[in-house]
Amino acid sequence: MVSTIVLCAGFGTRLLPLTRVRPKPLLPVGDRPALSYIASALFERGVDTAVVNLHHMVDVFLSELEHLPFNFQAVVEPEIRGTAGGIAGARSLLGPGPVVAWVGDVLARPDLGALVARAGGRGICLAVAPRPAGQGTVGRDARGCIVRLRGERFGLEVAGGDYIGVCGLGPGIVQAMPERGCLVGDVFLPVLRRGESIATLEYRGKWSDIGDRACYLAANLDWLDEHHGGGSWVGPDVNIGHHVRTERCVVGRGARVDGYGSLVRCVVWPGATARAPLSDVVIADDATIVRAL
Repeated sequence: MVSTIVLCAGFGTRLLPLTRVRPKPLLPVGDRPALSYIASALFERGVDTAVVNLHHMVDVFLSELEHLPFNFQAVVEPEIRGTAGGIAGARSLLGPGPVVAWVGDVLARPDLGALVARAGGRGICLAVAPRPAGQGTVGRDARGCIVRLRGERFGLEVAGGDYIGVCGLGPGIVQAMPERGCLVGDVFLPVLRRGESIATLEYRGKWSDIGDRACYLAANLDWLDEHHGGGSWVGPDVNIGHHVRTERCVVGRGARVDGYGSLVRCVVWPGATARAPLSDVVIADDATIVRAL
C-alpha cells in the first residue's frame, strides 16, 4: 500500500468567504464533500489509510472526518508549515517513503503506484495533464522531464502540461523535506536548479481543481454533466417553491429555494436558503452568497 498524505492545512484564501464557513477540502461538490472523492480515488487504488494535515478550522474538519467511510489519520499543525513542511511533520505516520502527496483541492484518479515507481529512491514524479508546448503550468522535454516551472527554464521544451497537484516522492526526498516551506518553491525548484531531473506521469483522465470560485463552480457543473446529464441535482428533503425553476444547479440536502424565476448554474449548500432569481453563485449554509464568475 502506498503511503499517502492529503494536504489540507491551507486557508483557501482564493475561495473566501466560503472558506470561513468550511475548510476548502470539505466544500461540497455534487452530493458530497470534495475530500470524499479523494478518499474514493485512493480506495480504488488500493489505499485504505491516508494522512491529512490540518490547521484551518480543525474542529470542523475532525467532526467531518468521523463521517467519511475512510481511515484518515490527522496531523494537526498549531502553526501552518506549508505543503513541504506538512509532509515533514507527518513523517512519523508516513514512514520513510516513498510517499504520494495529494493537494486537498484536486479531484482526480492518478495511478499512484506508477507515480512512486517513476519517482525512484531519491526522485520526484509529478502527475501532469498534457498540453501543447508552451502551454500550462509546466514544460517537459523529450524524456517527459520538467524543463519549465514557475517561469524558470531548465532545458528544451517539447510539450507543456498542467501539474494536477499529485506527486510521488522517493524516500530520499521525503527524508530531506524542509520543516517549513512550499513543495514547488522550496523542493521542486531547488532540485531543478541543481541540474537534477523531475519526472512526470501523463494523466489523461478527468480532473478538477476547486482552488478558486470559478473552478469550484466548474467542478460542480462537471459533476452534473457526468452524473446527471447536465441537468440539476436536488438532494433529499429540499423545499423548492412552486414559482422557481432550476437550470444546471446543485441543491444540497435540506436546502430551501423560494422566490420567483430561475436558479441558473448555482450551488446551494446543504441546509442553505436561496431566493430566485440567481445565476452563477454559491450559497453557503450561513446565508453567504458568493458570485462565482
